[in-house]
Amino acid sequence: MADRIPAVFLGHGNPMQALASNDYTRAWRRLGEKMPRPRAILAISAHWYGSKTAVTAVATPRTLHDFGGFPQELYQVQYPAPGDPVLAHEIQRLLAPLAVSLDESWGLDHGTWSVLRHVYPNADVPVVQLSIDATKAADYHFGIGRALAPLRDEGVLILGSGNLIHNLRMYAWDKPSQEPYDWAARFDNKVQELMRAGDNAPLIQYETLGPDAALAIPTPDHYLPLLYVLGTRQPGDLVRFPVSGIEGGSLSMLAVELGTVSGHQKPVLGDFRKPAGGARTH
Repeated sequence: MADRIPAVFLGHGNPMQALASNDYTRAWRRLGEKMPRPRAILAISAHWYGSKTAVTAVATPRTLHDFGGFPQELYQVQYPAPGDPVLAHEIQRLLAPLAVSLDESWGLDHGTWSVLRHVYPNADVPVVQLSIDATKAADYHFGIGRALAPLRDEGVLILGSGNLIHNLRMYAWDKPSQEPYDWAARFDNKVQELMRAGDNAPLIQYETLGPDAALAIPTPDHYLPLLYVLGTRQPGDLVRFPVSGIEGGSLSMLAVELGTVSGHQKPVLGDFRKPAGGARTH
């Protein structure tokens, strides 16, 4: 379908990316320029990770500064995109009989606005967020993605924000330009290979991918947003990687775009390995 909106997963990395101008952020901006303009965005961020499935249902979501220890300039950033309560109710209906709470207290966390600040810098596309239920297994999250896939044909960009590899214990804090550890490079390449092949089973049951997966995904919060995006994949969708690279040896910045090639939607390619700065990641 020519009008189908892509689905995208972005490795968001350090919150300071919100203020940065580098290979990663420029690639995010190009992605926003090349994709068909969505009527709204449904964001699934690693940082709304709780005990239930909920969706923001407010007209003016607040910008959440849900981190600590960063420069004051970062706390002053606002991303004043409107919400879309009508879309929130539509999501609730699509996911029925699953219980989905309409939430009026959350907002847009930094997993969402730190990347959208570059993809849609004018903050003029409505955004709603969907929470990740930490009590559920990985196949549950992939299944939600499948249920939400029809939204792509209704002009909604489904955006996952996390990191394919997110091992901060092994991150080279004193050297963000550290070459990828062998296990990280292997896992990053393996996942790309599986996505190209459309082989979702080992991606859902990622523990079966062995010791590399255990190191890459010590906790599932930053990985699960990818499964929501993969769940939306439709026949004819190509997979592209607009951004790749591993910071500090153990933090993948891989971006994944699912969509069909058309005259107004061309592949965005790159292999970016430059560090984004030494501020603390989350």
